[in-house]
Amino acid sequence: LSPDEDGICSGRYFSESGLIGLLEQAAELFSTGGLYETVNEVYKIVIPILEAHRDFRKLTLTHSKLQKAFDSIINKVPGQKRMFGTYFRVGFYGSKFGDLDEQEFVYKEPAITKLPEISHRLEGFYGQCFGEDAVEVIKDSTPVDKSKLDPNKAYIQITFVEPYFDEYEMKDRVTYFEKNFNICRFMYTTPFTMDGRPRGELSEQYKRNTILTTMHAFPYIKTRINVIQREEFILTPIEVAIEDMRKKTQELTAATNQEPPDAKMLQMVLQGSVGATVNQGPLEVAQVFLAEIPADPKLYRHHNKLRLCFKEFIMR
Repeated sequence: LSPDEDGICSGRYFSESGLIGLLEQAAELFSTGGLYETVNEVYKIVIPILEAHRDFRKLTLTHSKLQKAFDSIINKVPGQKRMFGTYFRVGFYGSKFGDLDEQEFVYKEPAITKLPEISHRLEGFYGQCFGEDAVEVIKDSTPVDKSKLDPNKAYIQITFVEPYFDEYEMKDRVTYFEKNFNICRFMYTTPFTMDGRPRGELSEQYKRNTILTTMHAFPYIKTRINVIQREEFILTPIEVAIEDMRKKTQELTAATNQEPPDAKMLQMVLQGSVGATVNQGPLEVAQVFLAEIPADPKLYRHHNKLRLCFKEFIMR
């Protein structure tokens, strides 16, 4: 909208009633999309206007819609995740893409979308543009070396990513909705070893955490947003072990605290964590990293962190 445009201020929406109509429509769409918490935020603007006009009939209707939205939040099955979306990082490589060459985007897809689905869709779409034989999907998430790519082909790299938050942010993002709304940072991990293999023994397993920042926050009017910043952090083998132990502890905590209790889920978590046949489980982690005091003083802090992780894991 531009204030210089003739007649822009005389349109039917450019009025108090027009504003209320648009806000009520937005609230309905948010409710249909399952974003019940945002319905409350929209009506926070509408209610003072209705109160000023003593429009008690509309106030009654508005509060009934708010009650319905709050009931929808409360009545969700405990522990059941709401369908907010799945995110993928998509990188484009090759001169055939023109301005898109070496550009990265985060795509928001429906919550049950799997990696092969989006791969097949994008490969088919760009195959129609450039020819099926000219498009190739890069299967892994390792950094792309353009010198090794065929200049006559268009390459697409697709990686599953998850919303990423700093520790201080998690204090304000308590609910599942808050962890999936207004998000612009995403992370994916790439395992590697120093000799080039993706996976190896515990003592040689490194991990690269890549954090992407998008130009706008999701949810957005578009389902694809440019990546404007990329950060990379390398985790050493003992740091990888610490991260894995923390994850196992969180899974065990969630399984034991679940309401109502789910014996099958708890059994699966326990088997995956402490089963004697589990490769690279807690027992092997302890044998590899805690059997001896590290010779390198720089590893003392990580060694103590891992011991504390095991202490917390055993207490669960």
